[in-house]
Amino acid sequence: MLFNAFFNRKSIAAPTNVAKTWQIGYGYVDSSIDNIFWRDNKVIVIAPDSKAVAFSSNGRFVVVGDVWLSNRRELSVAYGIDTNNDLQLIAQLWEKLGFECLKLLVGMFGLVVWDKEEQILYSGRDCTGSRTIYYTATGSTRWLAPTLRTLAPYRSKDLDVVALRDYLCCAFVPGHRTLWNDVRELRPGTVLKLSQLPSGETHSFWQLQEQITNTDKPLSWHGEKLRQLLDQIIQEYLPQNQPVGVLLSGGLDSSSVTALVSKLHNAPVHTFSIHFGAECPNELEFSSLVAQYCQTQHHILEITFKDMWERLPEVMTYLDDPIGDPLTVPNLLIAQLAREYVETILNGEGGDPCFGGPKNQPMLINNLYGSVTNQNTLQAYLTSFQKCAPDLALLLKPDVLKAVNNAPSVFIDDLYSKDNYLNRLMAINIKYKGADQILTKVNNITQAAGLLGLSPLFDQRVVDLSMQIPPEYKLSGVEEKAVLKLAVADIVPEAIINRPKSGMMVPVQLGFRKYWQQEARSLLLNRNAMTAPYFNQSVIKDWLNYRGDTWRRYGVKLWLLTSLEMWLQVNRI
Repeated sequence: MLFNAFFNRKSIAAPTNVAKTWQIGYGYVDSSIDNIFWRDNKVIVIAPDSKAVAFSSNGRFVVVGDVWLSNRRELSVAYGIDTNNDLQLIAQLWEKLGFECLKLLVGMFGLVVWDKEEQILYSGRDCTGSRTIYYTATGSTRWLAPTLRTLAPYRSKDLDVVALRDYLCCAFVPGHRTLWNDVRELRPGTVLKLSQLPSGETHSFWQLQEQITNTDKPLSWHGEKLRQLLDQIIQEYLPQNQPVGVLLSGGLDSSSVTALVSKLHNAPVHTFSIHFGAECPNELEFSSLVAQYCQTQHHILEITFKDMWERLPEVMTYLDDPIGDPLTVPNLLIAQLAREYVETILNGEGGDPCFGGPKNQPMLINNLYGSVTNQNTLQAYLTSFQKCAPDLALLLKPDVLKAVNNAPSVFIDDLYSKDNYLNRLMAINIKYKGADQILTKVNNITQAAGLLGLSPLFDQRVVDLSMQIPPEYKLSGVEEKAVLKLAVADIVPEAIINRPKSGMMVPVQLGFRKYWQQEARSLLLNRNAMTAPYFNQSVIKDWLNYRGDTWRRYGVKLWLLTSLEMWLQVNRI
């Protein structure tokens, strides 16, 4: 069943300053298309400039993409390739090794390679999903691009209602689906091979695997091994002789990255923190403590409720699929401030997925006492997001609910694998929340601000190591991330090591109650809203009136729906 949410109506205007990206057309290509950078008989390359394109020395391979490699120098020496250009390096490596070279790349990349001799198109995405590749799945021409918005001229207007269901449960769209019915996302660590239409083949060149090792070694041994790896990765990430920034919340993860950067960098280190004004609690006490301890140049940005609402359409334009995380707007505003001081900014994303953050605890409890909670593993997992999973039967209109009820979840295989239970939860967080929410958000928003955003705790090597560390050294009882705490104990203030995890709380509950009530009603309850064909607006009306909000979760749900409505409006065609 196909659903079309688009009618003639007054919508929110999209910003006009979105940067153009490259795109590839494979198959039958209309000769009237403008701005073709390069073409062959079955392939065209549209690119804003030559920076996104490289050719192998023998001219056989054309490589197009967005690449940042931390091991470029190592690969250049090992294979005798004299270049400072990451894309050109891959072109030469492909000439020598073919798509096997993808296994050698450490860093971030989303790329397409055209083999002129064999007439085969390959597309690859880095192992953790820091860069993205989207492609159309139907038609006589397949289009590929690093952003979903670039493919707007080549897709239909029909939404994928299974992806919509998953967004409501998670606040992001997990897996290969996108909200557009005929567009797919290439999964991390995967190469897509197109040699003839209509079908294509996908192959994994990297897979996240549990490989628990050295179980006889103490926690201190694993902590030292992790520290050595973090020192190496941070040094690779630092821009030589240039100032660098770190997003600093005051939690363990961002504080650890700040401390490592300050210890290893020989140029100014700028840290950036946010708060939401006098009405709301904040973590400035902890972020300021870390900044002072590490002697960084610290910057604090106050974000108002007006900022949150007015800048949301712009943020939704920069994202690919919608993300219902309330931190999207603060992420953009702090990135724009950071760009005044630095060109490269690091963050602490990845600490929870890789080292067993406390959000896994409800699932661990459910695993022990499932007969008491009366939920199966999938229900418990979706409920743990604390979004709209329990509300689908009421929120979705009957025809939409019928269309999605029996569609399988992308989480099934990992949830019911034979791995250690904690590692199953971490694998899902890395493969889906990491690739489909955290890293794509970091990439899109930092690029929109003109920054290079780096997530050292989500580096492929850290992810691999996290699956080797015995689970009891990650999360055991109430002690979370024990191995990370030990790894940085000598450079992070003790008050940070010992403070409980709280997370950055964005005051959306207060926002909808006090500041956004009228605007939200006009947006979400309008009979011509783009979400109106899918949702029972009476349920949304109850949420806006805070009827029955026992657990104080309506604000989060309303932000998720508001983000979706604005995303649909700014991405209309």
